[in-house]
Amino acid sequence: MTRKKINVGILFGGKSAEHEISVRSAKNVIDAIDKEKYNPILIGIDKSGKWFLQDESRFLLDAGHPKPLSPGSTAQSVALIPQSEGKLSNLAHSGSEKSIDVVFPILHGPFGEDGTIQGLLKLANIPFVGASVLGSAVGMDKDVMKRLLRDAKIPVAKFLVFHKRDVLDYSKIVKQLGTPFFVKPANLGSSVGISKVTEKAMFDKSVHAAFQYDSKIIMEEYIRGREIECAVMGNETPEASVPGEIIVKHDFYSYEAKYLDETGAELEIPAKLPKKTSSLIQELAIQTFKTLSCEGLARVDFFLRTDGKVFVNEINTIPGFTSISMFPRMWEASGISYPEQIDRLIQLAIERFEKERRLKTSYT
Repeated sequence: MTRKKINVGILFGGKSAEHEISVRSAKNVIDAIDKEKYNPILIGIDKSGKWFLQDESRFLLDAGHPKPLSPGSTAQSVALIPQSEGKLSNLAHSGSEKSIDVVFPILHGPFGEDGTIQGLLKLANIPFVGASVLGSAVGMDKDVMKRLLRDAKIPVAKFLVFHKRDVLDYSKIVKQLGTPFFVKPANLGSSVGISKVTEKAMFDKSVHAAFQYDSKIIMEEYIRGREIECAVMGNETPEASVPGEIIVKHDFYSYEAKYLDETGAELEIPAKLPKKTSSLIQELAIQTFKTLSCEGLARVDFFLRTDGKVFVNEINTIPGFTSISMFPRMWEASGISYPEQIDRLIQLAIERFEKERRLKTSYT
């Protein structure tokens, strides 16, 4: 008897500035997923937020050099509605529905990694890969994330938070953070909108750039040291991969260094670290994952200072799955192949969903 394949909705694109990175990540997941076990259903989200079914063969042909998604003339416009149990509603033809069993969201940044889509998927009553609403929201907001980590006694760099209405005093900021320091949007990834400020002349321009992407920005002290990352996978009992190191050729690990310059960074996996330091980073990665109420997967980024002190920089609850991304490569170095990673993540999503479904929803 042939086992029925599980329909996996691959959700990608989205309204954020990380749209193109999401498209690249989706291509790699679709290439690697076990098609004997899973039937991938591609759901693209364009920059305006419209959902449509994507033709797999055409998508895989074009995704090597991604452009913002746009539905073609034959694309089916779809929607997922509350309590739909995974049935996609075709907005053009009533009664024409495609059903999915689990969703794999590969949506980086706002509207995908911040709890927004996770809330919709919970209302639609369908399993999904990755952190739920709370873990996604706090993991996306660097301000809230760092305050929670600080309260849990997990070492983080000194930071300040500002809103658009605030009056910014460069000299006071320097007094608290020193120079150089970083200016970042509070809710974005892939190093979009980040600047390294070394002098007053750069300050206003850097603040303006960050506020273009978010109404709240964060300023952090510069920690001179090595950039180490560690992947985490699991639900209640998460496990950590071997750490990896990013050896940056640019001034810092910018968007250009990550995605546009092929020689912008060198990856060393596993990182060359003393066993004690490697174990500490793995322990802190799991502690960070648990503190921030994460599930499924995450990548935790660290700074390793020259004196040996380790600082958590941030967590990514939907890390990149591009050909150069650290999450899948660190797990491969830990002995788990790319297809096996995807299989584990989908099974973790189903396991959590089944556990939550057994919870009581009424008082007797």
